[in-house]
Amino acid sequence: MEWTGARYADKPTVEVHTWIAAPPAQVWTVVSDIELMPRLSAELQSVEWLDGRGGPAVGARFVGRSRHESLGEWATTSHIVEYEPSRRLAWAVEDPLNPTAIWRFTLEPQDGGTLLREWMQMGPARSGLSFAIDRMPEKEQKIVFVRMREFETNMIVTIEGIKKLAESAGTLGEASL
Repeated sequence: MEWTGARYADKPTVEVHTWIAAPPAQVWTVVSDIELMPRLSAELQSVEWLDGRGGPAVGARFVGRSRHESLGEWATTSHIVEYEPSRRLAWAVEDPLNPTAIWRFTLEPQDGGTLLREWMQMGPARSGLSFAIDRMPEKEQKIVFVRMREFETNMIVTIEGIKKLAESAGTLGEASL
């Protein structure tokens, strides 16, 4: 990720991708199991479906609890805003009409496997990062850049974890997930 000088109001984005030696349906099994994601993240600590849901569907909600060395601990409620099995899963954090962030996984068949993309957008609504910016407005661009770099690093770890699980599921069976 290169320095762009982006401000929070610019709704900066980051995207990472990897190719997985497994068909989209097999990758989807891992991607759509959001309760698995804390195993693949240093920041996300737990995920729990709300409203008696057990999996994703447009309108479904879940609580994610996170921890960060500089930002502390927090919980957010996310809303599934895109759901196309074996193709796309996206959620908006807090208010789906004015989210603090949007996250999306996209799966595409490619060369006998799957191209997996993870994308996120910061803002437009205020988030925990907004408080750091309020305290040091002259450092807003650096604060945004550092946080986006952290997201990028964590997202690479996540998709590599998904790759490992999806590829091993094909050889070891679903029980390995």
